[in-house]
Amino acid sequence: MTDLEMLSYVDHTQLKAFATWEDIEELCKEAVEYKTATVCIPPCYISRVHKEFPTLAICTVVGFPLGYSVTESKVLETKKAIEDGAVEVDMVVNISDVKNGEYKKIEEEIAELKKAAGDQVLKVIIEACYLTEEEKIAMCKAVTAAGADYIKTSTGFGTGGATLEDIQLFKKHIGPDVKIKAAGGVRTLEDLRAFIEAGCHRVGASAAVKLAAQKNKE
Repeated sequence: MTDLEMLSYVDHTQLKAFATWEDIEELCKEAVEYKTATVCIPPCYISRVHKEFPTLAICTVVGFPLGYSVTESKVLETKKAIEDGAVEVDMVVNISDVKNGEYKKIEEEIAELKKAAGDQVLKVIIEACYLTEEEKIAMCKAVTAAGADYIKTSTGFGTGGATLEDIQLFKKHIGPDVKIKAAGGVRTLEDLRAFIEAGCHRVGASAAVKLAAQKNKE
């Protein structure tokens, strides 16, 4: 797989709190040119991007980045995002619930958001940097039981990002219909390739497109 072909696995991401329209517009133009899987953008930009880049697949975030919004708020966020034009939603679990061992409650929340998402893709961010191995395994089971489409390592705003060790752990404990997204700390083309080869169907990255484009011109 070439560097440019790897970009089809990438959610081209811009989630900084101070992202301007110019930042988002540049992201979208790059995504169209280099055929990334999606753009992952703040909810406030979905409708404008959908209007100005109608062929572009839009991913957004819910309960982001801390996860402790109540379920009802996350459901409303999900429905509004899809109404505005998103086709993929990356939700953050309630990490406090994870630390409290309330896995059934988490499973129920994920199921509610999947119901709200309908046929669109739901990815579940577990923010692995805060979890023990036992908690990560429990989350693999909860994500699977709730019917989500993906388990995702990280927000990119926590104390750590994706690791290959976590990907291997997920592969052992998720169900056959659950895919894996790595995010946070994927800063080189070598990182991107390593996560794809490890079994990730999607990688969240902000720099991959520029790196691949620059290398292709050399």
